[in-house]
Amino acid sequence: MTEETSETLLDLQKLDLEIAEARGKLVEYDERLEVVAEPYDKLDKDAAGLRKRLNELRLDERRVELAATEKRERLEKLAERMNQVRNLREEAAVHAELDLVRRAVEADEQEALSLLDLIRRSEERLEEVSAALEEARVALEPQRQEILAEQAEANSAFGALQQKRSDFAARVPAEELRIYDHIRSGTREVAVSPMTPDGACGHCYAMVPLQVQNELRAGRRQVRCEGCGVILAAPLSEEELQAQADAAAERAADKAAETEVDEGEASTESADESNAADAAVR
Repeated sequence: MTEETSETLLDLQKLDLEIAEARGKLVEYDERLEVVAEPYDKLDKDAAGLRKRLNELRLDERRVELAATEKRERLEKLAERMNQVRNLREEAAVHAELDLVRRAVEADEQEALSLLDLIRRSEERLEEVSAALEEARVALEPQRQEILAEQAEANSAFGALQQKRSDFAARVPAEELRIYDHIRSGTREVAVSPMTPDGACGHCYAMVPLQVQNELRAGRRQVRCEGCGVILAAPLSEEELQAQADAAAERAADKAAETEVDEGEASTESADESNAADAAVR
């Protein structure tokens, strides 16, 4: 492995790490969209449930009304039959059936009235939820659009990183690229690591044999660490080491700042909930 190939693999690994970070941020955008949409989705789910319930109630009301209509028709036939009875026994039987059918009609009519009342209340509730749904949509849409714009920009940057990765990979010999990709195919993020100035593996810090160190510095062949299996590269210069340390410190500072912001937001939310609870008690 030549020194140029070693540097290319290190650059490729740096790009792969950036791509992994960018992919994680894309997932975060999906999560942010879910959080923003949660109040709207809840109302939408409630509205869908109300619409389904309304359809069921209307079908029930229609069923009961049809049943009552059939019974009314039966009453008319029984009334006609009453005029045709020939003795007291037939008259008593018709009267008994008439009473049964009348009570059944009254029961159906009462059930229909109850269903109509439920339908009315459900329609009113659906109107309220639909209004709240529209208010939520209007209130949340600007925030959703902002996140979508950021997500589109991040997707574009992600695509550019992938294209840059392809360009770098084209400069690496096929066999060495295969070994690099194989090392990264598992859960390991680090596939290439420069030696430390004193000749140790920069990943696991196992000492590299002196002869291998010389071959590595001369760029004669690809060398893998006997301890952890990463591809070894020549030691970084002092400038590169300092730049690496500065980048690590910057990432740590950014992470600490994000944690501080998250804790501040959580504290604010907790205070708002507490104030709301106090107001409810009062």
